Amino acid sequence: MQGCVSVSAPTSVATAPVISAPVTVNGVPAGMQYLYASGEAAAVSIQAWNAFVGYVRTQHMPTSVVLAQGASLAAPTWTTCGIKPKAAVFDVDETVLLNLGFEYDASSGQPWSDPRWQDWERTGVKQVAPVPGARAALTQLRAMGVTVIFNTNRSAANAAQTEATIEAAGLGPARHGETLFLAGDDAMGSKKDGRRATIAARYCVVAMGGDQLGDFSDLFNAGQTPAARRATVQSPAIAAKWGAGWFVLPNPVYGTALKGKRDEVFPPAVRWAPTGGVR
Repeated sequence: MQGCVSVSAPTSVATAPVISAPVTVNGVPAGMQYLYASGEAAAVSIQAWNAFVGYVRTQHMPTSVVLAQGASLAAPTWTTCGIKPKAAVFDVDETVLLNLGFEYDASSGQPWSDPRWQDWERTGVKQVAPVPGARAALTQLRAMGVTVIFNTNRSAANAAQTEATIEAAGLGPARHGETLFLAGDDAMGSKKDGRRATIAARYCVVAMGGDQLGDFSDLFNAGQTPAARRATVQSPAIAAKWGAGWFVLPNPVYGTALKGKRDEVFPPAVRWAPTGGVR
């Protein structure tokens, strides 16, 4: 997984940034400390899950939150619901499931490799935990008659193991091709829009959750600079979806969020330096 220790993300992201100078505290990357150990991260996650369930509970005349084919982020249009049954769609890794075992190994500075991640998918069934708030939220959604569907870039070759991992964490059921969609299910690789379209053809997707913008639309990963990407999520048409159909979980460890050189993160207009020789 790509994170603060120069390890690559699971295939939940299209491209993985490289962090050359990890920030560590007591030998643990700071992002990992926050996501996997802090009360603050647990609180943010529970907050997101509570908001998710609260939003879905109000959707008596639901509308889809899946972008229609040909839509743009500047002029979004949505798939139709008709009489299709309700569903909620989620990424898996660091959205409903914390990959504690893999990140423990990665925290030692191990470089990421696809064989190591595939080995984790096959064998890391028990060294995981549900994201705080996820298990209770998925239980409530199912009790409301909403089908819970997972759309992850874990490999279709490891479908049985991923089903077992999700269910061992108390988050299932997960059935490949029914409530679990994986990389390799279509010809689009790590892009999820094709799988989202397949799901939306069967269900009225009333809400989606993820830790990367690509969990909502592949259009977010269409080569934008960090500044342009940040502006896009704040544009009026898209800003209206956050907390109202689209819900983001925190992930400072890896993924498409971890981009931007120092000059991009801190443009000239915001730079400051101490005065009068103060250090």
